[in-house]
Amino acid sequence: MSEITTSEGANSQLGHCLKAARQARGLTLKQVAERTGMALSTLSKVENGLMSLTYDKLLQLTSGLKMEIAELFNPAVAAPAPGRPVTARRSISRAGQGQLINTKFYTYTYQCTDLIGKRMVPIVAEVRARSLDEFGPLLRHAGEEYFLVTSGRVAVHTEFYAPEILGEGDGIYLDSTMGHAYLNAGEAASAKGVCLCTSEAPDLYDQLRQIASRDVAPVGDDELPPL
Repeated sequence: MSEITTSEGANSQLGHCLKAARQARGLTLKQVAERTGMALSTLSKVENGLMSLTYDKLLQLTSGLKMEIAELFNPAVAAPAPGRPVTARRSISRAGQGQLINTKFYTYTYQCTDLIGKRMVPIVAEVRARSLDEFGPLLRHAGEEYFLVTSGRVAVHTEFYAPEILGEGDGIYLDSTMGHAYLNAGEAASAKGVCLCTSEAPDLYDQLRQIASRDVAPVGDDELPPL
């Protein structure tokens, strides 16, 4: 007898690992049966902890699924953590290049704009506004962001915290749905920094661009395409 019917508890581990291995490979029970030559009813009983398998049947099963027998007794191995496939995307940002939004109180230069659907939007920011009256309403958008000061001093205003002053080399990570603004707090005419915004929202770039250009039109040779 190739299969041994036992209690559900005795075989729940095997059933759990088989199901995890199958799902990790994107297979149905029918497809597993076709690949291994095993009966669909047998596989179903194994997954539900109602049946065990002898060694020869375990070999038949793992050979068809191209896996080691040990994987059927280790759920972490049977179902590796899902991850994003390698996309091999790459974009280089040259000094002075990017898509520009320029106003009286700030300049934002969007980097790596040849890539669409990015989950992270890098921005080089030049901040001239010294008060919230000059800057305008606090910014709010999807996701989170990190701002690194590269020159000068920046006052970070947020909806729920007292303002913080950041010097060159200082950075701040914050929830972007919270109102926030970056102001020039130094003696120079402007302060500069790099802002990295990230979100699962597929239209993050358009959101940021629309907010930044709320009351101005893009200028210069790197004019932005229509929203």
